[in-house]
Amino acid sequence: MKNIKLFLLAAGALVAASCTKMDEIQPESGRMLVSQVQETYSIAPEMSAAPFAAMFTSLGQPTKMYTYPDDWEFLMIMFCNDLEGADALIADSGYNWFSVCGELSSRNANYRNPYIRYRAPYNLIADANTFLSSFGEDVTDEVSLNRIAQTKCLRAFAYMNLAPYFQFNYQIAKDKPCVPIVTPETVDFTNNPRATVGEVYDLIIKDLSEAIEELDKSTVKRATKAYIDASVAHGLRARAYLEMGEWAKALADAEAAAADYTPATLKEVSVPSFMDINEHNWIWGYDMTTDMALTYPFATTSGWLRSFSANGYAPACQVYTCINTLLYDKIPDSDIRKQWWVDENLESSLLDGLKWPGFDDVAHADDGGDAKLPYVPYTNVKFGCYNVGTVTNDEDMPFMRVEEMILIQAECQARLGNEAAAKQILTKFVTENRDPKYDVDGRHLDLLDEIWFQRRVELWGEGFYTRDMQRLNKPLVRFHDKNTNMPEAFRFNLPADDPWRLLRFPQGEMNTNLGIVDNTGGHQPTIDENPGLLDGVTD
Repeated sequence: MKNIKLFLLAAGALVAASCTKMDEIQPESGRMLVSQVQETYSIAPEMSAAPFAAMFTSLGQPTKMYTYPDDWEFLMIMFCNDLEGADALIADSGYNWFSVCGELSSRNANYRNPYIRYRAPYNLIADANTFLSSFGEDVTDEVSLNRIAQTKCLRAFAYMNLAPYFQFNYQIAKDKPCVPIVTPETVDFTNNPRATVGEVYDLIIKDLSEAIEELDKSTVKRATKAYIDASVAHGLRARAYLEMGEWAKALADAEAAAADYTPATLKEVSVPSFMDINEHNWIWGYDMTTDMALTYPFATTSGWLRSFSANGYAPACQVYTCINTLLYDKIPDSDIRKQWWVDENLESSLLDGLKWPGFDDVAHADDGGDAKLPYVPYTNVKFGCYNVGTVTNDEDMPFMRVEEMILIQAECQARLGNEAAAKQILTKFVTENRDPKYDVDGRHLDLLDEIWFQRRVELWGEGFYTRDMQRLNKPLVRFHDKNTNMPEAFRFNLPADDPWRLLRFPQGEMNTNLGIVDNTGGHQPTIDENPGLLDGVTD
């Protein structure tokens, strides 16, 4: 990549990247499909392959809606969900297109960033509804039945990427308004009020249960892990049941999802990884092709989250995705995962033997910003690239790993009162795969907080923080007495019940769907606000 900074200046990106100066999306420029009557089409089962595959492609497609570096659909949603949390951060600079997340100024849903985070799931819901409507009730061929089941999982996945962010968690807000439900049976799109949290999860469980019934018996094998099989469907339902507090059901589904998979070994995570959909611990992932990535390489996970690309914002503009020192300092030195980030001296054992093209090492390589500036303290090296200094940005991204399912099992056992079983699950996973010296009883955390700690470290950068924070009804804690590397503008805490935590609805959507009543209340946090909050993990 030749001088990305000149490109940015030419494109006017310094203005666009500022959340206070971001261009607003005009309602007429892209009205939400949730407010439109969806057209159905007739499609023969043997002709369904292309629209079916397109739904999976759309999950991480660069610039699907807007030709900007902050549009890569659900993969971007995952990135935002972590940047709105406490454990992940990027520098507050003119090249940070995601400062809207760090500042939590994303409650103006007419900005492009939160608008995409609302629109992308509903676009997928619309595509799923159209696909499902194309089949009659007398479908008998196994390929079509399998595709219908996978599509129901996609629709459930879309709602699961909306529900936790527009209302508080199921257990305290089951009867409160969440998001509108849109199915092929929806009639009045101009007056489609927000369904309750309970109603949204009823649809999610219905879709996943019907899909599981078919996928459990299907002999159709998915072509790659980019598609959905019974393991993925059980994993999605495990997540849903976890949100609902259905511990026994979540446990059973997590066990089913994990049955055919083993965690990445200590050796395997001792080098930068999490980049190939064929990694054996992945249950489901996004398969980023080279052609797709090169349509706009900056709008990719590799361009932002990964620190090894020579064609991305992170290395060229020094907006590396880093870990908050509040969490980093809690990771034992004997745990290999502490090496997933460089320390204050830019050192990590994961970088041993690696060189940036034309330089002696990776961390300190500096070509003036054409493609690479030095790492900053606590830059992540967890997520690798196929080649150091790559320009293709075609690395894959996990949607679901077996490690998540193992941690769900531990949490469910703890919540069911089976503390010994929960500790056994944790001990086996961590000692065998991450930290041979791990002693759960020596951690001095409440067991449920210990499990959340393990989730926060293991799943860092994979989009779980905000969802977990909401589900666990935890405060957002980014700093203690200024003991953090969080940029000043992002340095604040937020109580668990603060209504500012809830996303808002785009004005264009409310103009056309008069049944929606928006979320209100709270205010954009200010620097050093709520300094006394604790989360049970980083205290």
